[in-house]
Amino acid sequence: MYAFINGTIEETDAAGVVIQTGGIGYLLQCPAGVMNTVKVGQTVKLYTYQAVREDAITLYGFLTRQDRTMFLRLVSVSGIGPKIALQVLSSLSAGELAIALVSGDASALTHVPGIGKKTAQRLILELREKVDNDELTHGITPPSAGATPASSIMNDAVYALAALGYSTQEASRAAEAVSADCKTTEEIIRAVLKSFDRR
Repeated sequence: MYAFINGTIEETDAAGVVIQTGGIGYLLQCPAGVMNTVKVGQTVKLYTYQAVREDAITLYGFLTRQDRTMFLRLVSVSGIGPKIALQVLSSLSAGELAIALVSGDASALTHVPGIGKKTAQRLILELREKVDNDELTHGITPPSAGATPASSIMNDAVYALAALGYSTQEASRAAEAVSADCKTTEEIIRAVLKSFDRR
């Protein structure tokens, strides 16, 4: 199995991207984020997953290891194939998906074509505990240079909670309430989500 392919983008179209390396062009199916980021002639590294079926061998490409990890988790759930997994990662970043799973936000998942309420609930049930702490802040904009470590942690937590649909004021109040017992952004997010679940 290929772990990644480092090469030059030769083509991009609805079928995916063609990346050329060593005189061979590999066709990879990718989430929309890849298709919107890479350009013909650009040298890129895409993390890959190879799916082998009786009638096809398909390569899937991702910009980050986190995206590939989320893809593999999604396809491990019964009834979720590569096509739907790509649609999920085209609609939500790996970080947004991690937060949606941990918080039990089924509505974020049902906005994805092909994901109904029951499927969203099954994804949350099966994947919620598999999300690592660092995935909750993957893709969050780094804090500004003048921010203190404590304020950076708090700002990142509030930003992530706001991305879930909580108001900035509500997220800020809740994060402040649990911050004394938490040392990292991830701990604050998990503590706040638990407090919201108890309401």
